[in-house]
Amino acid sequence: MLPPELPPLPALTRAEAELIDRYLDVVDLLGRVNPALDGDTYRALRAAQALVGRAAALRDALALMHGRGETDVHAATLARALRVLDGERRTGRIRLPPRSGG
Repeated sequence: MLPPELPPLPALTRAEAELIDRYLDVVDLLGRVNPALDGDTYRALRAAQALVGRAAALRDALALMHGRGETDVHAATLARALRVLDGERRTGRIRLPPRSGG
């Protein structure tokens, strides 16, 4: 049995697609660094070291958009793209976990 087919990505400019990709790179690394989640310090350290380069790539993607005259962020379209790319789960690792009863 095949898994359900994902909805198609919305039409994005090349710069918007780059922004989404770089944003999710940063989100994934921040999720590994999140001190509220179980894990080890070495994994968090490696993610934090990689975060520097990924944050620079995110900045460059935004600078490219701005330089090309793409001054408006089309939030609804970009949010749809993030959802297709599993952004809700990926950003969930940045949040604090629910309080435990006690």
